[in-house]
Amino acid sequence: MVSAVPDDALPRRFGDYLLFDKIGEGGMARIYLGRTKTELGGERLLVVKQILPTLSSSEQFSRALIDEAKLAAQLSHGNIVQVSDLGREDDMLYIAMEYVEGFDLRELLRECSKNKVPLPVEFSLLIVTETLRGLDFAHRRRDDDGKPLGLVHRDVSPSNVLVSFEGEVKLCDFGIARAMGADSDLPDETIQGKAGYMSPEAANGEALDGRGDVFAIGIILWELLAGRRLYKGDGGPSLEQARQAQVPELPTRGYPDEENLHALVMKALSKDVGARYESAQAMLRDLEAYISTAGLVASPLKFGEWLMEHFGAEIIEKRRARERAAKAIEAGPLLRVEPTGTPPPVTSTVHPPAASVRPATRGNSAGGAPPWVYLVVVLLVAAAAAAFMLTPS
Repeated sequence: MVSAVPDDALPRRFGDYLLFDKIGEGGMARIYLGRTKTELGGERLLVVKQILPTLSSSEQFSRALIDEAKLAAQLSHGNIVQVSDLGREDDMLYIAMEYVEGFDLRELLRECSKNKVPLPVEFSLLIVTETLRGLDFAHRRRDDDGKPLGLVHRDVSPSNVLVSFEGEVKLCDFGIARAMGADSDLPDETIQGKAGYMSPEAANGEALDGRGDVFAIGIILWELLAGRRLYKGDGGPSLEQARQAQVPELPTRGYPDEENLHALVMKALSKDVGARYESAQAMLRDLEAYISTAGLVASPLKFGEWLMEHFGAEIIEKRRARERAAKAIEAGPLLRVEPTGTPPPVTSTVHPPAASVRPATRGNSAGGAPPWVYLVVVLLVAAAAAAFMLTPS
């Protein structure tokens, strides 16, 4: 079944979801913010990722993605975005997941650059430690029989690290990179986006374990400290750069005990897998020790306040306005009755909800209104009350 609604028309109904805001698009998916009804009649916001047709048309990719999503659904942790649904609608594969109101790290850094607002180093370190917590949980996750699941993210990158206006940091898209590996016919932009944060063993097509994710988070930390991308190039990062894994020295910024911080980053970025941190937990332990010694401790509360102060208010208001508009459309048309001597048939007309409705009445020969007018007035008052209750706050 192919939807008659244009792909870019918003708001629009998509299966069980009302999509009202497009919040991103990449080499794999279009990403929308939507609402859905809960079993108890409430509502909740979710992110719906519509997999691009070039990928979702592949049966091999679809099967792999479903398998990975089932594994990702088992990851219940404060630093991992929860997957809630996966299916196909309008011949389009989609994933629904927890909504984190804020930015992904790539967008945050872009906003910092655009507004000339530097990201304080203590918040950069907080982002990395919280991401490592999520990775550590996933890497050590076991099934019901106690066997390791052997989960590896394979695509740790700024676009998959989400930061909320509450100061939360969550990692998303667990396992999707492995599903993408099931199909060789990938868009060029997808390969480029992955290469910038790929470990050398991944670029060489070798078997991966958690140390590949450690290398990727090492690149993110290097870039946060350096203030630029690790791999340069006119066409974006290449697989050859990922294979070579040539990492320049970090610039000196004058942070406390900076040599130890730089040594920590370079250990995470060792081309030799055996010389790298053996786990996300080991890297997290050393990074937390450095943060404590250097006095660069930051709380999610402070991070959230900083985000709201510099970026939050305008973005949240725009999103709320789109959500209110979507609710108004979803509520449907209101009833309008126009008495003209004989009650006409009820017609359905779209108009903004009014706080009050004044019926047009006409007196009869006895100086009063005919009886049916009073019935119409009662109906109009009831309709106005219903309209008031449906009006978004």
